[in-house]
Amino acid sequence: MDKLNNMQVFCRIVELGTFAAVAREMNLSAMMISKYMAQLEESLGVALLNRTTRQISLTEAGEIYYHRSKQLLDDFLELDESTSQLARKVRGVLKISAPIDFGGLFMVPAIEAYQRECPDVKILMSLHNSRVNLSDGNFDLSILVTDTLDLGVVARKIAETRLCTYASPGYLAQYGRPEHIEELSEHRCLHYMDTPHRDYWIFRIGNEEVKIKTNWHFASNNGRALCQASALGMGITQAPEFAVANYLAQGKLVEVLEKFRIPTLAIYAIYLQRRFLPAKLTTFVDFLVGYFAENSPSGAI
Repeated sequence: MDKLNNMQVFCRIVELGTFAAVAREMNLSAMMISKYMAQLEESLGVALLNRTTRQISLTEAGEIYYHRSKQLLDDFLELDESTSQLARKVRGVLKISAPIDFGGLFMVPAIEAYQRECPDVKILMSLHNSRVNLSDGNFDLSILVTDTLDLGVVARKIAETRLCTYASPGYLAQYGRPEHIEELSEHRCLHYMDTPHRDYWIFRIGNEEVKIKTNWHFASNNGRALCQASALGMGITQAPEFAVANYLAQGKLVEVLEKFRIPTLAIYAIYLQRRFLPAKLTTFVDFLVGYFAENSPSGAI
């Protein structure tokens, strides 16, 4: 068990960056944390950390040992949870990453409905648009709206939506309606940051996917801000249909370049494949699949 404890200390040093931070988290002295690390390195006969007065970094051996140790510690945790759940209710803390707009608009009602069935599961949801590396251990589950998937993950489709291009009637009256994607270079565009396609908008001509780098005048990582800007006549935006449903219903936005629209985007719940999956994770993903089958995001197909 000393080795397991030392592995836990080592992983937290890597993740938190300092001995002092780990000492505070574990309510121990920094000297004791140093002792655990010394015991681990002595038992292995190799240095795992490079230490300077300003920072700590991993040695080559430390890099390998960290990733394997993290996997083993996760397996131990999942084994404990899966075994203990045989005798009690589903419980624990589930850490979720979700896109800002989809998470803000649709995940909270889904979580509320899930927690009515599983009240002992606490859910921590972080909203941002960057893809997370689940192997880092900071999240159990990631919600993605995407047309591309990473290798080595389990992806359960929970819903789907269309990626369309929109402008306000006022903007079109002033600047004209684009009839071809090549005309976008003559228009003011509103760009959604931090997507997998970075600076490009995605269209389809026939069976071919085409990327267009737009002449953007306003950019944001918040789809609601871009929809509002487009509704105010600031320019043309490309967004998932669920994000603009209210603006379409009110006539504040209309779709343009419809014939160049790409096929539907899937909305996935992503998690790592493990031999032991905690019940808090499996029950939540199963719930999302059923929930969105009955409560499709506005604009989803």
